[in-house]
Amino acid sequence: MELEHKVYWAIKVMNFDLSKSGEQRMLHLNELDEWRMKAFENAKIYKERIRKWHDKYIKNLKEFKVGNQVLLFNSRLRLFPGKLMSRWFDPYTVTEVSSHGAVEITHREKGTFKVNGHRLKPYYGGEVGNDVKEVVFLHKPP
Repeated sequence: MELEHKVYWAIKVMNFDLSKSGEQRMLHLNELDEWRMKAFENAKIYKERIRKWHDKYIKNLKEFKVGNQVLLFNSRLRLFPGKLMSRWFDPYTVTEVSSHGAVEITHREKGTFKVNGHRLKPYYGGEVGNDVKEVVFLHKPP
């Protein structure tokens, strides 16, 4: 009872009308909801713009077709790979491309198997540097 009296006294001293303060509170809550909806819409628009910008600058270089020559990434060569040793294996031939990213490749000695398209890159010809061809000394040995 005493608490109610003090609250009522504070409202009278501050010249607040109980019904007007309730209306103001509802207006502030509605305004807050409007701001929240605007922020949600702006975030949605921002995400769409960023997605379009990102997709515009992505280069789709890894579109493989049947018959293409590709190199396979050696993911097991991690312990001591050698500074100048290539991590790409000899050229394979693409035999099938799935829509979800799997690619079936063939090698004349190793056979046919499926790999993820992220582990492949196009082969344009030339030698694949898996073996050391020549040793060049920078200083003459003693």
